[in-house]
Amino acid sequence: MLKKLTLSAVAALSLTAGGAMAAGGAGHVNDVDFSFEGPFGKFDENQLQRGLKVYTEVCAACHGLQYVPFRTLSDEGGPHFSEAQVRAYAAENFEVFDAELDDTRPAKPADFFPGSALENAPDLSLMAKARAGFHGPQGTGLNQLFKGMGGPEYITSLLSGYTGKEKTQAGTTLYENTAFPGGWISMGPPLEDGLVDFDDGHANDLHHMAEDVSAFLMWTAEPKMMARKQAGFTGVFILFILTVLLYMTNKKLWAPHKGKKYV
Repeated sequence: MLKKLTLSAVAALSLTAGGAMAAGGAGHVNDVDFSFEGPFGKFDENQLQRGLKVYTEVCAACHGLQYVPFRTLSDEGGPHFSEAQVRAYAAENFEVFDAELDDTRPAKPADFFPGSALENAPDLSLMAKARAGFHGPQGTGLNQLFKGMGGPEYITSLLSGYTGKEKTQAGTTLYENTAFPGGWISMGPPLEDGLVDFDDGHANDLHHMAEDVSAFLMWTAEPKMMARKQAGFTGVFILFILTVLLYMTNKKLWAPHKGKKYV
């Protein structure tokens, strides 16, 4: 009886989820094998640097990173720029308003990235965590156990999911996108092949650029991911040692009493 109820529930969830997909309620998110996924994964420093370049040359025109300080670009586990590179990058690419000067000035490492330039352009600081891509039936999150949160995959799928079709609705041009919920998005395709050139000679086709900037945005949302994983490994190792010691102590304490019969 319990088995039949379980199968019926799974079937119902699957049908409901399938109906929502057919109605355009959710987009299609492709799974991407990012280097930082899994318990032993870590950020690819070169990929983060390429992603930062894509953000700077393409995304920053509209979208901000208001929760990310420039100085973190030199952190280990991130893009890992030198302090001189951080100063040069901030000063050359961004201006911030200084209340003491009552004017703008070149950004410094202690400053934060500017916010979004447009009201309808969301800030990207936490986008990779806010837009989880793998939910499972009815938002249960079951797929996240196997594929991870899916935020970077969602961003990659969105950036590479344009079909080329357009339509006008209420005076607004919409673009068909296979990853966006509902299937239509007001943001035009931001990337195209060859739009950004990389110093390391890495491929600069649309899909690779989408993956690079998605990895960078995952780092902006989880800059301490590597430290968190290391702390987790340390905790598990200590618990394992304590468990072994407890087991050995327990055996030693009870060894003299095994096999004895007490009246």
